[in-house]
Amino acid sequence: MTTTLITGANKGLGYETARRLVAAGHTVYVGSRDAERGRRAAEQLGARHVLIDVTDDASVAAAAAAVEADGGLDVLVNNAGIEERRPDGTVYTPAEVTAEQMRTTFETNVFGVVRVLHAFLPLLRRSAAPVVVNVSSGLGSLAIGTTEGTPVYAYPGVAYPASKAAVNRLTVQYAKAFPEMRINAVEPGYTRTDLNFNTGTQTVEEGAEIIVRMAQVAPDGPTGGFFTAQGPLPW
Repeated sequence: MTTTLITGANKGLGYETARRLVAAGHTVYVGSRDAERGRRAAEQLGARHVLIDVTDDASVAAAAAAVEADGGLDVLVNNAGIEERRPDGTVYTPAEVTAEQMRTTFETNVFGVVRVLHAFLPLLRRSAAPVVVNVSSGLGSLAIGTTEGTPVYAYPGVAYPASKAAVNRLTVQYAKAFPEMRINAVEPGYTRTDLNFNTGTQTVEEGAEIIVRMAQVAPDGPTGGFFTAQGPLPW
């Protein structure tokens, strides 16, 4: 039986990923920083709940201890993420972004990934088929972001794309360090979620497709890559 933890799973892409993996036979931990919302989501899904705030060392350590006590972990989906926006939903431009906004974004999107990986690596290394999926974004692709005429090139924000570029690099480094694992970054696409004030152009069902696929990658599957549902993306 495959045991999977998904951070930020009480709603949006995380919730839909959990639903699909439960249906596929996984034992799924719905990771959330809000205990009540997390428990409610887990009950709805037929999953387990674990309280985890990816910005807090003690919270992550406690979550790792709880999952270990229950038997261990095979798949980690680093899905929790934030994007700093104005109340009207628009993003802060290079002329406006502050170091504090950057720090807040990186605390969840980058340091949170490292914090969770560090805590759960010992459990994953005991698995017969360990998998890590880092939910990234095409906005983190330098190749696409420097290609005029693309939506990524036109995107005016700074903090979120920079954080996802960092996640991509983390993915490469961890994949090299742990070749026995399958560690990949994925781009769900522009999905309607609270992250973007529900302005996305696709459903969570469509967005979760690549996350679910890579969470079930075989031991001889790709590692150290960046993927959409349609195939590999350039870094």
